[in-house]
Amino acid sequence: MKTVDFYFDFSSTNSYFAAFLLPEICERAGARVNWMPAHFAALFRGTGFDVMAMTPQKARYLWRDHARYAEATGLPFKRPSRFPMKTSSALRMVLAAGDSADADTDATVRERSKGALSQAIMRAYWERDEDISNREVLIAIASQAGFDGAALIDAADKPAIRDQLATVTDQAIALGVFGAPTFFVGSEMFWGKDRLDFVERYLKR
Repeated sequence: MKTVDFYFDFSSTNSYFAAFLLPEICERAGARVNWMPAHFAALFRGTGFDVMAMTPQKARYLWRDHARYAEATGLPFKRPSRFPMKTSSALRMVLAAGDSADADTDATVRERSKGALSQAIMRAYWERDEDISNREVLIAIASQAGFDGAALIDAADKPAIRDQLATVTDQAIALGVFGAPTFFVGSEMFWGKDRLDFVERYLKR
């Protein structure tokens, strides 16, 4: 089966859109999304990039552009009152959701679990302006999505999951990832939600 590695962070507006558009593309192409939550705050520190370093004019334009993209795609969108957002606990919960599957569960089922929780957290932040840095909020989001939220947050605090998030982030850096969302089809890299059409074309080659 063809796969797309999807590097994302919940604090990335463009990752929100990609989290719903990419699975549709993969379904059409008979491919699987590999959900790769990465700590982009740490990645940016490692590269010296300041995500907030932009003029007020550009910031205003970007928020307006996001609203236009929401209208074009039909995805709900609400500018959050907290931005940027601390996302490490949420990212680790996604990894814990994948690890919570039985050992004999195949990769497709594990990735679906990660995807379901990722989409639930994305909706909470980018549609309902919920504080996804808050543990109790994360427990509620996960529980409403059909998971054992309390068990997942506990698992997310364990050293093995913390190490896993660091590993995924380091892997992204090693691959040359510099922004979210980033997609890999094999070794071919695509950056940005506006390159999803390229991803689909590459999958169908």
